[in-house]
Amino acid sequence: MWPDRRLLDLFGIEHPIVLAPMASAMDWKMTVAVSEAGGLGSLPCAMLAYDKAREEVANIRARTEKPFNMNFFCHKPPSPDNAREASWRDRLKPYYDELGLDPNTAPPPPPRVPFNDEHCELIEELKPVVVSFHFGLPEPRLVKRVKAAGCKMISSATTAAEARWLEGQGADAVIAQGLEAGGHRGIFLSDDISTQPGTFALVPQVVDAVKAPVIAAGGIGDARGIAAAFALGAAGVQMGTAFLHCPESMISVQHREALADRPTRALHRQSPDPRAGADFRRAGLPERSRRGNAAQNGSREAGLRRLLVDVVGAGGGAGAGGSGRGTDADARGRGAGAVQGAERIIAARKRVLL
Repeated sequence: MWPDRRLLDLFGIEHPIVLAPMASAMDWKMTVAVSEAGGLGSLPCAMLAYDKAREEVANIRARTEKPFNMNFFCHKPPSPDNAREASWRDRLKPYYDELGLDPNTAPPPPPRVPFNDEHCELIEELKPVVVSFHFGLPEPRLVKRVKAAGCKMISSATTAAEARWLEGQGADAVIAQGLEAGGHRGIFLSDDISTQPGTFALVPQVVDAVKAPVIAAGGIGDARGIAAAFALGAAGVQMGTAFLHCPESMISVQHREALADRPTRALHRQSPDPRAGADFRRAGLPERSRRGNAAQNGSREAGLRRLLVDVVGAGGGAGAGGSGRGTDADARGRGAGAVQGAERIIAARKRVLL
């Protein structure tokens, strides 16, 4: 066992692996599977209505007694900006045109509500072992209430200065979120993107800056990445993309294929034409994705894949294969994809480290 047990003891978990909360890509099923495997399952709550969050937690607790994390945002909601909206719609217009869609009919994004009194009442009622935040921390009076509820509190830092601020405000552990992280950029003390280092440059800086346990996040998808994070002083790792390959993942088939097709992203980056990198035969897209109703759907599917590569990108991954959403039985059984994926990662970690 890796000698730094601070995170294990803090959260009451078996393995120092935290599931990244991935809104719209997962629900309680993946939370249960990772917690049951001995890691810390996480539930993304920033886009959930209060009753829905309560329902998700009820599903988790009906299937596991292991610790889990509820995640919230602490951002300042942006003011409406019609020019900005028009700009991104114009940039994506070629994709809409190719897919035969009207950009003006795009549904509004789901609300992302910052942590507030109602959320805090939910925490006081449900009392999860861990509450995590993104974009800093809520106002001090809410922080005090979260701590008074007996919850451990963590948040993301993208610089050493942010890590020191979080620890000073009472964070029990700090997530060092490197530039490679696939989720929201957690920057909050500045809006200068040039200050953002990569994961393995950031981790030792944060470890030196704070006394709290540090959780490395960003681009970690296998035992080598975990071992590297530990060697740099991290007490644990947070992983998201690696778990998107599991059956409990709610992402689409096209998204799964984009994740599996890493050469496509490399081609895309090298090409002066933002769509020329989507030659999926050259890039090695699995043959099954080029079969089927090619005459009817080939152009539409290729366009959608290019959109995914351009907007979503393709992260690394070491999780289980498979597709489709998990069932209750999947989430409860040891054969569930996320459980197997976590166990493989953990087993590989032991082989590398021990």
